[in-house]
Amino acid sequence: MHLDVQDLRNFYYRSRLGRAAQKAVREEVLQFWPEAQGQTVVGFGFAVPFLRPYLQDARRVIGLMPGPQGVINWPQGMANVSVLCEETFWPLETGRVDKLLVMHGLETSENPGALLEECWRVLGPGGSALFMVPNRAGLWSRSDKTPFGYGRPYSQSQLENQLKLHSFLPIGHATTLYQPPSEGRFWRRTAGMWERLGGRFSMVVSGGVLLVEATKRVQAPSGPGLRETVRRPLEVLKPKPKPEAKPV
Repeated sequence: MHLDVQDLRNFYYRSRLGRAAQKAVREEVLQFWPEAQGQTVVGFGFAVPFLRPYLQDARRVIGLMPGPQGVINWPQGMANVSVLCEETFWPLETGRVDKLLVMHGLETSENPGALLEECWRVLGPGGSALFMVPNRAGLWSRSDKTPFGYGRPYSQSQLENQLKLHSFLPIGHATTLYQPPSEGRFWRRTAGMWERLGGRFSMVVSGGVLLVEATKRVQAPSGPGLRETVRRPLEVLKPKPKPEAKPV
């Protein structure tokens, strides 16, 4: 079940808690992707708050929003780059995306397998996908006052196993949002402290959001001829035997 786009916008742009969450998650995304010079960057779900750092240098930035969620014009004051699309049928060419960010998309999808297949299709060779989902062990997935309390939360092993089943290769992971999901004045004043402490003691305290970076895994071609060549690669350097005359 997808959340309404207006609720997502109000959380991230009009609430103190949402702006704090946006700041913490965006800083973690930048740890994975410091820049996207000349690249095509795509976000799916409600990923636009975390795409802003790439607007200036990327070749193209696109924010895909699924139909059941709805779409908003983004970014404000600039040319719109957000697109309403089918959840598992994106208006993108195969293999043209360099960086793909999925936020509030996988955990709310009614068909996560088909969604991951579409992610795999559009990601280009050498491209990178970053999947962000509510952490099953975190506090944020237990509170329905934020968008992270909806859909299916994941553990790291659950998310990585699902990615592997759909031909992705996980290469990195992180957690963030260690601050409690509360609008209380004390928690808002000390949000930065909780994020710093959580990063140091992540083995003890669980962050609210789990991030897993993955690349596209392509199956190597198979066949008896290829296996023979790989098994004896230097055979190609040997001179071919001279043909012998056959008796009549």
